[in-house]
Amino acid sequence: MAQVELIMPKMGESIIEATILKWVKQVGDKVEVDETILEIATDKVDSEVPSPVDGVIQEIMFAENETIAIGKVIAVIATEGEESIPQATPSVTQGTTTSTASAASATTTSVHETIAVAAPVANVSEEGRFYSPLVRNIAKEEKIGQAELDQIPGTGLNGRVTKKDMLSYLKTRTQAPANGSIQSKAAPSTSPDLATASSRPATGSMNGAVEIVEMDRMRKLIADHMVMSKHTSPHVTSFIEVDVTDIVNWRNKVKNQFQEKYGQKITFTPIFMEAVARALRDFPMVNISVDDNKIIVKKDINIGMATALPSGNLIVPVIKNADQLNLLGLSKQVNDLAQRARNNKLKPAEVQGGTFTLTNVGTFGNVMGTPIINQPQVAILAVGAIRKKPAVVETAYGDLIAVRQMMFLSLSYDHRVVDGFLGGSFLRRIGDYLEQFDPEQEI
Repeated sequence: MAQVELIMPKMGESIIEATILKWVKQVGDKVEVDETILEIATDKVDSEVPSPVDGVIQEIMFAENETIAIGKVIAVIATEGEESIPQATPSVTQGTTTSTASAASATTTSVHETIAVAAPVANVSEEGRFYSPLVRNIAKEEKIGQAELDQIPGTGLNGRVTKKDMLSYLKTRTQAPANGSIQSKAAPSTSPDLATASSRPATGSMNGAVEIVEMDRMRKLIADHMVMSKHTSPHVTSFIEVDVTDIVNWRNKVKNQFQEKYGQKITFTPIFMEAVARALRDFPMVNISVDDNKIIVKKDINIGMATALPSGNLIVPVIKNADQLNLLGLSKQVNDLAQRARNNKLKPAEVQGGTFTLTNVGTFGNVMGTPIINQPQVAILAVGAIRKKPAVVETAYGDLIAVRQMMFLSLSYDHRVVDGFLGGSFLRRIGDYLEQFDPEQEI
């Protein structure tokens, strides 16, 4: 009899802990390779942890809703097999690392093996739906096509299809439809509103005038991160007002053509990101982080965009190497990440590695804001609502007052390493690039 220790997998470079959402398997339950044992969550994404071996759950170390450090043993799986020295098993950080231990008693000898489970790989369909390796294998063996698989109702996390769902479906499935569609009952609705309602924390009322609402897990993590940022960085915020009339007119002129030609909506966000990326190239000392008394200058320009979720929380997907993308490339990235963020379909790697963050407070009708730095970055830009205002315009015939499309930009920065001259100059450069936008450029 051998024992395998299941450890909390590493979900990304900056992730140090994860919360157990649900134990899918309990002590005494049999598990197969790649079958989901538990569902976990980090401050970035939710995921499932599969079994690395066939066996029986012998021990569960932690309860649901507990937050566990990466690398800690969370469960023990008993497997059948002869006594032997465990073979090396791929770990999270090193491809061939394992730790082993042996224990002996008066009557039996067991091999105790620690398996570092690889971080769950996002196995996602074109529709954005996650499937575990076990479900994929069952579908392959039963010759279930992707279109058919996408329509199977799921009872797992966020409507994911589990082994139980597959077996239940196979009992009622008489034949694989030629066109890949399901002839049985349609899957229940999994709209964001319903998903949000089902996951909304319970509320209690002390009396008619007071209601107590428990913070959900993501809100607690956001709260801790914001407090930590304020404790870490002395925040300073600078403001400028920019004339974006040319940008507004150009977008109004090309948005329909852009949609027809590329199948993408052209919003203001990729235009703002293009200006930010150019300014970061001009001022590399804003594209940094701080490690004790060392300044880490980042060579890649990875811009995060704060995205509001249906629950009211925020998440920050990251556009990698934003300075190497044109407006079309940025538009595709912005639209894709924003949509999948709202549907909780982001992969762990897509919310990591940011070097600068952009937040659009104008979408809420706000004209300006003082955003909190997304650590370990040192600056964050807020763009306000675009409003028509009277402004002085310089012409060949003298100064005139005209109606212009105006917008406030506000930059919060870490005054330990970014002083007023650097922060103010960087912000002004972003404004200059926006005001120099070419309204005659082709799409």
